[in-house]
Formats: sequence, structure tokens, C-alpha cells
Amino acid sequence: MNKFLKEFKERGLFYQCTKENELSNFLDNGNVSGYIGFDCTAESLHVGSLLQIMCLRLLQKHGHRPIVLLGGGTTRIGDPSGKDKTRSILDEKTIEKNIKNIEKILKKFLNHKDTKTKPIFVNNYSWLKNLNYISFLREIGKHFTINKMLSFESVKSRLDREQSLSYMEFNYMILQAYDFLELNLKKKCFLQIGGSDQWGNIVNGVELIKRYSNKEAFGLTTPLITLASGAKMGKTESGAIWLDKKLLSSYDYWQFWRNIDDRDVVKFIKIFTDVSIKKINEIKNDNINDLKILLANEATAMLHGKNEAQKCEKTAKKTFVENSTGESLPVKKIREKDLENNINILDLIIISELEKSKSEARRLVKGNAVKINNNKINDEKFIIDKTLFINNYIKLSLGKKRHIKIEIY
Repeated sequence: MNKFLKEFKERGLFYQCTKENELSNFLDNGNVSGYIGFDCTAESLHVGSLLQIMCLRLLQKHGHRPIVLLGGGTTRIGDPSGKDKTRSILDEKTIEKNIKNIEKILKKFLNHKDTKTKPIFVNNYSWLKNLNYISFLREIGKHFTINKMLSFESVKSRLDREQSLSYMEFNYMILQAYDFLELNLKKKCFLQIGGSDQWGNIVNGVELIKRYSNKEAFGLTTPLITLASGAKMGKTESGAIWLDKKLLSSYDYWQFWRNIDDRDVVKFIKIFTDVSIKKINEIKNDNINDLKILLANEATAMLHGKNEAQKCEKTAKKTFVENSTGESLPVKKIREKDLENNINILDLIIISELEKSKSEARRLVKGNAVKINNNKINDEKFIIDKTLFINNYIKLSLGKKRHIKIEIY
């Protein structure tokens, strides 16, 4: 088996593939370009997109060129896959801003030094915006049948639940197939990788290339990754785990990986780090907390840098083991004059954004789960006085895992 496919499977990334033997041989014959598309519906990707990013990283590791397609065009329509309703359509300025920010994030994960494997970034708006509708229907639309399009899960599930599916969304799969054809013709791209929910869209592209130019192309999908708890990867009770430091601090990102369920640790080291399979097999029976720290350090270093990861580990050690304030904790600033308004502990919890409701904040106080500077606060009317602030900040803790620095200015 081809080395890329072998490691792809060993790391738990493999779900389904078109013509696996042929793809294995094709990958053995030289440098191959493969692409993954990212719609730009938010200003940042979150950790739910990390699996696909790791696929591009692995492709590059084995001497192939990753193509990153940023969906400036398809974002204007919305992928119906896995959606219960039509997605809100963003304005063009927002989409362009999102594209620029997401590209910066993706560049952190990919190597730009080797000219043979240097990633290519493309925006499908550049070829979709000028399509002639009549010509597109005659040249591309003729290769699709309504019968088959209705059979795909992304369409079928919506119709089975009697939820509306707009004609605009229905066209999404044709446009994604056309993206693959465009990259095949212009960038010599012969492989598309995506999540298992994209299987129908990917197969459409493979078949379109075959019908349009009689060339062989391939599709490869990854499994749906969920946490052992059953929660969707990338989402937590406190919100999305963003890959942008402006939206989520490096410390909170490190803590996300550090607090992964014991049952997920070895699996996630395989999927979300570069630690070799050989080393993983050697260490998988080690102390679970040591493995969690390894996972947190490796994942954080990949996004935020090795120094930042080490800083986060050091902060966590000080915060949890030595009960100190912690240098790298996320910071929330409040004005000094606001303290004159007799802010109490419940107000402070809401200001910190660690909780959104006063009723939940009150419950935590009553349960002795709230601390200021490592001292328990059990009075919900406790007033936050300036004398509590050391060097202009205090540490607010909710339970054992949530900490933030409140700084006055």
C-alpha cells in the first residue's frame, strides 16, 4: 500500500475511498496534488476543521502538494450537507474578510519551504463569479441527473424530514463538482479529500471529470469525529474551540486538549499531532495525564508555536499544582471606575463571560466552586473591592478548570 494511504489509515483518518488500489498506485507514481475545500462562513475555523487540515499536512509530509480551496463562491450559496435549514447568506465584504483570516490560520499548519509541495491557495469565486448560466447548463449540467442528485444523503435527509431545500442549495453539489473539474484542468489536481458527509459531492466531481475529459480522478473521505461523550468535535458547553487567538486564547486552546476524555487521548494523538505511530504505540500505556499533556503541547505548538505551548503548560502547572495566578491565563479588562458601582461576585462572573446567567453563577457560588485569587467565595453579595487586585489584576476561578485574569485599567 502507498505510504500516504498506509499512514492515513494508521492514524484513523480513513473512512471511504474511490478505487483504493488505483489511488495507491497513482500516489506511488510521483507528486500528486490533492485539495480540500473550506467554506468561509465565520472569521475563523474551529477545531472541527482540524481533521481536514491534518489531512493536508499528511499529504504534504509524503511529498504531495496540498491545494486549499477557500469557498468565496460556494459560501455565497451554502452547503446543505448536515444542515436542517438554509444557512444565512453573508455579505461579500464579510466573506472576503473571513477568507483572508482563514488563509492566515491555514498557513500556520502547512510548510512553505519546499517548492514541490508548497501549498496552493485558491478562491473558487474567481471562476464561479463569471459563469454563463446557459453555457454552464449545456456543458456541465447535462452530466447530472435529478434522480441521482435526489438520492444523496444531504438532499434526501432534508426532504425526508419535510424541511425545505432551496434550489440555490440544491445546486451546491454541482458547483462543488465543478470546482474539482476546474482544479483538475488548471492545477492538475486528481484527488479531493473531505469529511464523510461530503462523499456524494466528491463522487460527483470524480464522475464529472471522467465524463468531461475522460481522466481518472479520486475521492477520499474521513470519518465523523465525535468526543467520547458523544458531543460534536469543535463545540463545548462554553462555545466553539476557535483556531484564532483573538477568539480563543492559546491557554484555553491548550486546556481543551488537556481536558480531553481519557478514552479519546490516544486516538486524538494519532489524529491531531505529528507524533509518529511508532512512538504512539510505545507510549499509549503511559500515565494518562502525561499523554494528555503531550497531546495539549503538540496540538498547541502546531497552531501557536512551541514556546507558547510550553508557556501554557507552565501556567497550568502553576495554576493547578502551585495555586498561583498563572501568567498565560486569558484576560478580561474592566474599568477602574466601574468598581465604584459595587460590583459583586455574580456581576464579575458575568463580566468574565465564563458564565452567561446569574442563576448559574449563583449556583456555583453556593456550591463553593468560585474562587478569587485561590480563595473560596461563598457569599453571592461579596463586593469586588480594589484591594483584591494585585498588580492590577485578580484571578477568578470557576471550578477546577476555568480560570481568567480580571485586569483593571
